[in-house]
Amino acid sequence: MFSLQKLLGKEDLFFDLLEASAEEARASVHALVKLNKTPDQTALLHEFMLARRKGKQIRAKITEAVYSTFVTALEREDIESLSYALSRIPKTVEKFGERMMLAPVHVQGTDFSKQVDLLEKATDTILEMVKRLHKGANLEQIMALNEKLQSIENEADKAIVELIRSLLNGSHDPIKVIVLKDLYELLEKVIDRCRDVGNIIANIILKNS
Repeated sequence: MFSLQKLLGKEDLFFDLLEASAEEARASVHALVKLNKTPDQTALLHEFMLARRKGKQIRAKITEAVYSTFVTALEREDIESLSYALSRIPKTVEKFGERMMLAPVHVQGTDFSKQVDLLEKATDTILEMVKRLHKGANLEQIMALNEKLQSIENEADKAIVELIRSLLNGSHDPIKVIVLKDLYELLEKVIDRCRDVGNIIANIILKNS
């Protein structure tokens, strides 16, 4: 059994902030679910911005705490890396939302449900991984969750390849091809961000187990 709490003593602040950051990552994806159902809801852009802004504020607090608190046994760089990786998720989701709203005519009728569903699963998984760090993490449990995350990424990659292949079959308007290809690649990036978080947590566990 591995416990970050033992390594950081009574400093629960790190766990609370990392968990809050994971919550904002999931909140940004939940906003994406709403946007996919009703693409013309420009008011949803505020939710993307709010999740990204909160994530940025949380990261700043983590950075301040890391360098103002005596930390033993756990490298400060690990906390910073995890914080940074988590903050990139809502940032990339916001970028997707902005670009989707910029070209409603070309996006109309496009179904992003499969990719968004996979993103929900991915952010749920990383939130669970971060929570397990807070409570005390079993190596096997964390590795199993990370494998689940890798499986989600593989499924998403295959789906994106098929979407792009169908997009480049010559039957679509060139501008639509450019717009949708950009959006598909942004969704792929969000999945990659989730994978990065999982790998960082798994590496922290391996280094300290």
